[in-house]
Amino acid sequence: MSRINYDAMSDAELKQYFLKHRGDRTAFEAYLDRLNRRPRRIIASLSDPDFDDKVQAAIRQKLEASGNSSAQQSNTLRFPTD
Repeated sequence: MSRINYDAMSDAELKQYFLKHRGDRTAFEAYLDRLNRRPRRIIASLSDPDFDDKVQAAIRQKLEASGNSSAQQSNTLRFPTD
């Protein structure tokens, strides 16, 4: 059996490979390692008075950037306010 080179795969290819081969623990670990290497963007702190607005704006941006047809649904997203 030939060894799979996960490093040679693009992010999308690795994700698709893992989704088709869910029992491949090494592929899963390679996928998680790749995700964890990405820089994390802090949208807002919990004490930020505009927390809800910033989170909703970030969700809308993500939906629009992905070209997902569910971008229309982002207008109906509501988060509980306490």
